[in-house]
Amino acid sequence: MDIKELYKDWIELAEKYCQDLSVLNTISIKIKKKYSERNRHYHNLQHIDTMLKLAKENASEIKDLDEVLFAIWFHDIIYKSRSKKNEEKSAKYLKKLLRKSKFKGLNNDKIDQLIMATKKHQIIVDTDLDNAFLLDFDLSILGKNWDVYQEYTQQIRKEYRMFPNFLYIPARKKVLQGFLNREKLFFTEKYQELFEEQARRNLQKELDLFS
Repeated sequence: MDIKELYKDWIELAEKYCQDLSVLNTISIKIKKKYSERNRHYHNLQHIDTMLKLAKENASEIKDLDEVLFAIWFHDIIYKSRSKKNEEKSAKYLKKLLRKSKFKGLNNDKIDQLIMATKKHQIIVDTDLDNAFLLDFDLSILGKNWDVYQEYTQQIRKEYRMFPNFLYIPARKKVLQGFLNREKLFFTEKYQELFEEQARRNLQKELDLFS
């Protein structure tokens, strides 16, 4: 991950809707601070960078690309592993930021809904494929090879390190089984073909390790 390129991407995106460069640089600092908090081992700037790259790869298939990009940048801006309201707080954080910094021209309601869709990984905006792509980007890690996936599981465990195994393992198993019980993990045909089979193998393998 090239941090300079990452923030260059942010400025290029944001200055379409706010021309005050000092404001955008201040937001850049806030973004870096939030995503660099000590508790973030997976939900950090690397995760954002991965999603942004996937969005660019699929730009021609995404109707409101900038709204999807804003949702990516801010969907995990608030992240506390103990909290069940991270998505609500992230959406509220962005809404306040856009209003305070006088961003104009964005579909704020759509961004809000896209962020909220990441809470349960279910489609909220079904008028186009934007929501589907966003969720597939967010879960793309599940379809990587086992070594990459295993590193991800270790990062997640670190984010929940305050919980002993007797609490963490049953909760993690519930999450894994919940995914496995879904008819489809991915919402777009592209990522169903690319990741679905490998993702299910990874999830089942992790689940079996707890047996």
